[in-house]
Amino acid sequence: MSQQELNQITTQLQDLSWGSTPTEMRANFTMGLSMPPHPTAQVDVVDVDGIAAELITHPNSRSDRIVLYLHGGGFIMGSLQAYRRLASDLAEAAGVSILVIDYRLAPEHPYPAGLEDALTAYHWLINARGFQPSQIAVSGDSAGGNLALGLLLSLKDLGESQPACVSLISPYCDQMRTGATMVSLVEKDLMVTPPLLDTIADWYAPGKDLRFPLLSPLYADLSGLPPLLIHVGSVEVLLDDALRLARQAGLADIQVTLKVWSDMIHCFHHFAPVLEEGRVAISEIGAFITTGFGVLSHG
Repeated sequence: MSQQELNQITTQLQDLSWGSTPTEMRANFTMGLSMPPHPTAQVDVVDVDGIAAELITHPNSRSDRIVLYLHGGGFIMGSLQAYRRLASDLAEAAGVSILVIDYRLAPEHPYPAGLEDALTAYHWLINARGFQPSQIAVSGDSAGGNLALGLLLSLKDLGESQPACVSLISPYCDQMRTGATMVSLVEKDLMVTPPLLDTIADWYAPGKDLRFPLLSPLYADLSGLPPLLIHVGSVEVLLDDALRLARQAGLADIQVTLKVWSDMIHCFHHFAPVLEEGRVAISEIGAFITTGFGVLSHG
């Protein structure tokens, strides 16, 4: 393990304050998580039926495959800028294009606005860009992992075809916060804190039943979903969300791969430019996506 690299990151995170207003929190998130640009990725601004987005490609990206990426940030933070490098690294690792959407954020746009935007983007890829569902993968981290699962569940409810596969990084699956690691790892997690989770619930789903499956996918019927990859760090409060999601997926006869990364923090993939484990993890997600698109490998 790259202990020195990890120590430098945790020291940086100890000085990170989210702030108290949406504007402060979004600025601090982008400042704290933005990484240097990828040396060879190309970033194009696109309009996804009214949603601002970026289409990120690498010289090795195939034109017949794409990943819809839903960023994290607790439904209230996150930006295209903050995720540009992560998406670029993933585009290189998977050999595909990555579409990152700037979905609407709470509290100005509470549930279901972000989920509606995810569904709009999926339909846009099919109707405007001509992709088949089997040519689309979905990925997301933290709250974006929640939205990714919500997208799949919404497609299931609509009777529409699922994407080829889904990869999740530290997904937030249970807004009821019943996981044991919400308590046992609270002192170790420098990024996801109880006050932040309180704010998320108040702003994203005010007055809602947090057990509703599209808010907390852990309580959903997961049958019929595509192959699933879950990455999570061993020292984050969302560890138990990932463990229980993998169990629920297995019980629903879903092909699921869970990897718990020893000593790793929440969404450590962000820090791939300065963290060896982040680079390895992104490479593994890329390999999973390539396998998910296996039916197209002859093309």
